[in-house]
Amino acid sequence: MSEGSGKREYRMEELAREAGITVRTLRFYRERKLIPPPRREGRIAWYDDGHLARLRTISALLERGHTLNGIAELAEAFDHGRDVGDLLGLGVPSEETPVRLSPEDLADHFGDQATPENLAAAMDLGYLGTDGTEIVHISRRLLEVSAALVREGVPLADVLAAARSTRAHAEALAALFADLVLARGDRGVPDLQRLRPLAKSVVEAELSMALDRVLRTQDPDAPRPAATD
Repeated sequence: MSEGSGKREYRMEELAREAGITVRTLRFYRERKLIPPPRREGRIAWYDDGHLARLRTISALLERGHTLNGIAELAEAFDHGRDVGDLLGLGVPSEETPVRLSPEDLADHFGDQATPENLAAAMDLGYLGTDGTEIVHISRRLLEVSAALVREGVPLADVLAAARSTRAHAEALAALFADLVLARGDRGVPDLQRLRPLAKSVVEAELSMALDRVLRTQDPDAPRPAATD
């Protein structure tokens, strides 16, 4: 085991022992490109903690019922995913809290719905990005709501399709409120920041009333909200 430059590195036998697998299994994973190539120093192959984390992730996903083919596709998707900085927009203020996740965390949230196709769609939508060896979801609220919908029986593919449609409407609403500020000839972003809670309240109230109308259409006998003084 090497500790050079404060970075822990392992020979193949050491890495396999730390990961709780056999050297033969490690070679098989490497041949299937489930882990990145090691660093070469002459004839010695050195692996690092990133390789160890990937091996532990593979074991966790296998325990959750994922196949090696599916894991390989997930690994490729994450290795080629967009950098999280591109998604979040460095320096842009946001009320959303990003969440760091491992692939097994995603499996815990979405079960067998965490397929390569769905995760690729989430990356294309901008929900997921990568930060080194970690996965980042741009919004804890969206992550929790998406997982809750899946638990209610809504397919994740349908959740993501609805999210894409919602994104388009939300951007149109944001542009509408931005125009309210710009039409007054104000300073723009600082005033739009102050307008944000008011805009959110308008959208939330309108959505709530729209849902009321949909519910009454489906159930005409549903009680109507009582008026308050």
